[in-house]
Amino acid sequence: MSVVNDDQEALLRQFEAAIKGMGVEDLRALTGALLSSGSSTDRVTYRARRPDPTSRRARRPRLAEPVVFRLRVDLVRATPPIWRRLDLRSDLTLDVVHQVLQDAFAWTDSHLHRFTLGTDAWDNDGEQFLCPYDVENQEDDESGVPEEQVRLDETLGEPGDVLHYVYDYGDDWELTLKLEDVRTATPDTPVGVCVGGRRGAPPEDCGSLRDADGLAEVLDDPAYFDPADVNAQLQRSYYPLSRLDLPAHLLQYIAMLEYDGDELGERLAAIDPTQRLTEAELGAALRPYQWFLDGAGDGGIPLTAAGYLRPADVEEVAPLIPAMEGWIGKANREDLTVPVAGFRESLTRPLGLLRKYKGALLLTRAGAAARRSPQALFAHLAARLVPDDTGFARDANLLVLAYAAVSTGNEIPRRQIAETLDSLGYQRSDGRPVDAYALRSFEGNALDVLLNVATPPFDRRTEHRISPAAAALAYAALTRSSA
Repeated sequence: MSVVNDDQEALLRQFEAAIKGMGVEDLRALTGALLSSGSSTDRVTYRARRPDPTSRRARRPRLAEPVVFRLRVDLVRATPPIWRRLDLRSDLTLDVVHQVLQDAFAWTDSHLHRFTLGTDAWDNDGEQFLCPYDVENQEDDESGVPEEQVRLDETLGEPGDVLHYVYDYGDDWELTLKLEDVRTATPDTPVGVCVGGRRGAPPEDCGSLRDADGLAEVLDDPAYFDPADVNAQLQRSYYPLSRLDLPAHLLQYIAMLEYDGDELGERLAAIDPTQRLTEAELGAALRPYQWFLDGAGDGGIPLTAAGYLRPADVEEVAPLIPAMEGWIGKANREDLTVPVAGFRESLTRPLGLLRKYKGALLLTRAGAAARRSPQALFAHLAARLVPDDTGFARDANLLVLAYAAVSTGNEIPRRQIAETLDSLGYQRSDGRPVDAYALRSFEGNALDVLLNVATPPFDRRTEHRISPAAAALAYAALTRSSA
């Protein structure tokens, strides 16, 4: 069995890149030089004639209507050849194509990856489309486009066009995606179908084995391949969810959780998007928000000299706020009634419904628009629950919203979400793992908003459960749909 180590693999890639631009005469001269190098003191250096960068194939405009691309996908340097033939919708973004390739080659999305338009996957002169980690960790002198912003039909268009992909920068599983044919698509055309292929793919972390003898050490039958196995994987809930325009990072986490056996994706895909809450149901669930909007719109809500709600207003609004259930105290001073103070502060920042001006709470322009109807208020809240920033706040809110959308009448699995965030590399400032408390310990957390969207009467035993209206709000926030 022949095993190639990482250094040899890197050298081989460099050699292949060097000879790629050579003509026949250059190759003959190089062969002669290599054959004579052991007995001659003369050394001849040859530089490959790299293709003119201006002749590189650039990204294409997106097609007006989707078609089906038939692709032949080959694992580079596999002997005998290891390949798959796939029919993919042309309107797939590359993050979804990445998942198809993972399923086609029985990998588990445990490493980094990228796509490249160029001579190969490592062509620095080609246009690169990067996975989320590479996007967030680019050096100042590097460039690359987030893969979720690029569709397949922007990279391929004519039969013979090739897109390069590499997975696991250590084992270096480089694939070439060659367009063989363009076919008609319908609205019901699935994301992808495997229509052929040969031989089993090398498993994860096997040391870059690509030859039959080496793969015989790690596979029961290296010659075995059945397209039905791939097509079963292409039925994963991730794929229908990818058509809903969910945030790209959430799709990534759903795929990761599916590999671990989590059913979040299946439960999200099972939601009926045609179900709608009535105007009365929305109004009842959003009553504390509406109280503030109505008060601020009718001349403003006066504040005390210290900047708090007046005691009479605290007493009036406290029973409307779900988080007040079980609170011990008279609930007549805002500085001593944390749920009321926290709720009121959330309406200014980050929800942007109210503003402080000359000792009173007034409507913002967004607040005035949201006051018009429960539907308008619902839509405003949905638009504000997914933060535009990166990092912990975004990822925590995305996971909270996803689990809340499927948790009507139940508590969301806060410990499970914390463990997922921990697996993504987050930790507390003191180095300890993320815990359930962290989901509510930052400004703009979605959980505080969701738990205050409920219909009275409130029950202390159910204060952390997700109401039907809160679940609908979470789903709308992820899909930006209406109620």
